[in-house]
Amino acid sequence: MARDGKVEQLAKVSLFRGLSHKELQAVAAAADIVAVPADNDVVVEGTPGHDFYLILNGTASVRRDGHEVATLGPGESFGELALLTHAPRNATVVAATDTELLVIGQRQFHAVLDTVPAMAYKLLVTMAERLAALDRHASSH
Repeated sequence: MARDGKVEQLAKVSLFRGLSHKELQAVAAAADIVAVPADNDVVVEGTPGHDFYLILNGTASVRRDGHEVATLGPGESFGELALLTHAPRNATVVAATDTELLVIGQRQFHAVLDTVPAMAYKLLVTMAERLAALDRHASSH
């Protein structure tokens, strides 16, 4: 996939919605495309996170404590927090079908942030907005 295709896909991810086209290009340059055969683990619950994933093709099953809690498809992502912290994964994600993923490693992402430091502020704002929305949702239930 060409960098422009990666940029187009990344622009749809909520974490990156505040980034400019040029900033998205920098993130896209740090991303790799990985094929994962069906029935293979992508991430395992409880292990340290190091990568962010965006599903380009295929589907993945999200499992917590061995129980399926969600199915993800093209355009959906997981592992955003791994870009910022080594916290343990809160779920196992298994490729339900042959799956093509756009992957960004924490080390590569930090290198982008070092090169384009203004991106860090934009990501912080986006994360704060998401946290506030989760808090509002939790307090309404």
